[in-house]
Amino acid sequence: MIEITKQLKESVELFPNLTECKSSLGPIQDALYVLGGKWRIPILVAMLEGNKHFGEIQRTINKISAKVLSHELKELELNGFITRRVYGTKPVGIEYELTEYTNSLGAVIVALREWGLLHRKKVKTEWN
Repeated sequence: MIEITKQLKESVELFPNLTECKSSLGPIQDALYVLGGKWRIPILVAMLEGNKHFGEIQRTINKISAKVLSHELKELELNGFITRRVYGTKPVGIEYELTEYTNSLGAVIVALREWGLLHRKKVKTEWN
């Protein structure tokens, strides 16, 4: 807990005045817009093992509908995180692949995982 407080204070020190603090809101909003929602990061994490077909992704992520998965894959493709490959087989084969750009999210995903573990532990402690 002390470590998180220290990290938060260091982050606040990055913005020594109100103008710099406000100027950080735009990029943060952009990041949340691109990665926000319940499914985008889980989809990317589900694809870390390699290329996957639509059905494989859907089976990996519990409770995501085909309609929502289709929409999220299109958004991830538009933002450069995945590519969609269509194969001329019968039936047509479609495979999704992470791009090199996805690697830029490594530290973000690790930080979210670590924070999620800490938060889960905090909530469990408070409810017991």
